[in-house]
Amino acid sequence: MRDSLETIGRSLIHHGEYNDRVYLMKLHEDDRNEIVRSLAALACSRGYSKIFAKIPSWALESFLADGYVLEARIPGFYAGGDDVCFMGKYLAESRSQEQEAALVRDVLVAAREKAADSTHLLLPEGFTIRSARAEDAEEMASIYCEVFASYPFPIHDPAFLQAAMKDSTQFFGVWDGNRIAALSSAEMDSCSASAEMTDFATHHTYRGKGFALHLLQHMEGAVGGRGIRSLFTIARAYSYSMNITFARNGYRYGGTLTNNTNIGGRLESMNVWYKII
Repeated sequence: MRDSLETIGRSLIHHGEYNDRVYLMKLHEDDRNEIVRSLAALACSRGYSKIFAKIPSWALESFLADGYVLEARIPGFYAGGDDVCFMGKYLAESRSQEQEAALVRDVLVAAREKAADSTHLLLPEGFTIRSARAEDAEEMASIYCEVFASYPFPIHDPAFLQAAMKDSTQFFGVWDGNRIAALSSAEMDSCSASAEMTDFATHHTYRGKGFALHLLQHMEGAVGGRGIRSLFTIARAYSYSMNITFARNGYRYGGTLTNNTNIGGRLESMNVWYKII
């Protein structure tokens, strides 16, 4: 079961039963007057329990007026200076209730305590880091299958990975000889001059070597010369390692998206971290 990418007017959405939500990924200004009603109609017709919207701050008031809550914010995200706002509207009371509130707090405390530990790391001897290629997709998909029991997008499918590479996503990997040890990706959007740093996965035999931080620092160097000015991630709120990785590399916490994403076999809350370069 996969969620679908579709358009409403000229805006891009992702929706389906898998994540039990509608996700407004890109709002086009032409749709500003109708988008709130259109999202509500779709969610109600399918019985989804959440609408999640990533919007420029010029649209904030219309979403707040319709019952959305501001869950996270990145100031100055767009080239023109507008913030990006991550909005949530809950259509079921249970979806709005955080079941791991203490864990979310503890993870953020740990991440903030490690924020001063930032350093540029050297790869252990024998490992290399490079961009992934289409011919790597089969092994990449197997790594993602091993790491994630579920994921919001079909990264378990080699064809999906290859299609993403042809579009605007660049994958990176740490290799132990000819074997992939860890993966990540930068999803670049030229319209907002931003990149989402995502899809981090380390094979279980290579955990504890800090490869996520290696990949993050390498990706920043790779996208920095492409006109990208805003970097962000939507990281699992229950993961100490991923939140610490971004905090250590100078990212700031932007907010928590409650019960937002089907990942690791269940719905989980997600933390937004960002850096303006």
